[in-house]
Amino acid sequence: MGKMQEIYVEGLTKKFSKNVGIFDLRFEVSSGEVFGFLGPNGAGKTTTIRHLMGFCRPDKGDVRVKGLESYKKYSEIMKSVGYLPGEISLPAALTGTEFIAMMRDLRKCKDTTYLNSLLERFELDPNIETKKMSLGTKRKLAIVTAFMCDPEILILDEPTSGLDPVMQDRFIKFIKEEKRRGKTIFLSSHIFSEIDASCDRIAIIKQGRIINTFIADDLKHNKNKTYVIEFYSRDDYNEFINMSFDVAHAEPDRMLAKVCINDEDINALIASTAHMSLKNFAEVVFSLEDYFMQFYRQEKEYEGIDD
Repeated sequence: MGKMQEIYVEGLTKKFSKNVGIFDLRFEVSSGEVFGFLGPNGAGKTTTIRHLMGFCRPDKGDVRVKGLESYKKYSEIMKSVGYLPGEISLPAALTGTEFIAMMRDLRKCKDTTYLNSLLERFELDPNIETKKMSLGTKRKLAIVTAFMCDPEILILDEPTSGLDPVMQDRFIKFIKEEKRRGKTIFLSSHIFSEIDASCDRIAIIKQGRIINTFIADDLKHNKNKTYVIEFYSRDDYNEFINMSFDVAHAEPDRMLAKVCINDEDINALIASTAHMSLKNFAEVVFSLEDYFMQFYRQEKEYEGIDD
């Protein structure tokens, strides 16, 4: 039996103006999966999340969480979802402790064991008025509030924005633990390292459209590699350039070649250059950022085209 679809989006469209909004979004998030939603600011990530949470009515399409239509069943969905907004807005008259108590009452969340472990993990002292909190402290309070009732599904919008690097790292480790516990997580971010470190599948969104969805491990374990080879001798460089390898880029002045090759052929590449005097022979690691920017550059060609 396959895993249950906890989040389901089909044909989601919300148009604010001619080219502003989200258009025909389609994706699903299975039980126990961490799904990364990657895109620059203004790409439509927060608008998508507002529809997942049932805060907005779509112009077109179907948006469901746990099989329930988000806009119509908002209050039921909230019982099993932890939500971390991108923009933190807290009531100014309360302390963090009072805010947590208020949210626990709303969520009917009685056990404080998990809450206390979160306060300790994120080094949060909530006995401060929210209006006096730094951005980082407000973010930690929002994280604790989102997770404290131990929800099955987490919908996180730019979760580490405002956190220092130590806390960002701690949060990513925490997400991995939550995944191991079987949580379903929708993580929206523009930070490559955050998405790369925690997600099973990744969708790239740009200008309100999903332009690619892929399995994260497929990118990490891609058998097509790129190597940079730099030569001491002009004769060696010329000999190599005339071989049958796929030279993606050549710089004759520097006697440098960039070669695209499958893992299976790496031994042949090494053997072919064994007798040559090499200044450099190194793999160019292909990152999530490289992959994203590839699509970003391709998409630029289509900007300005009418729907």
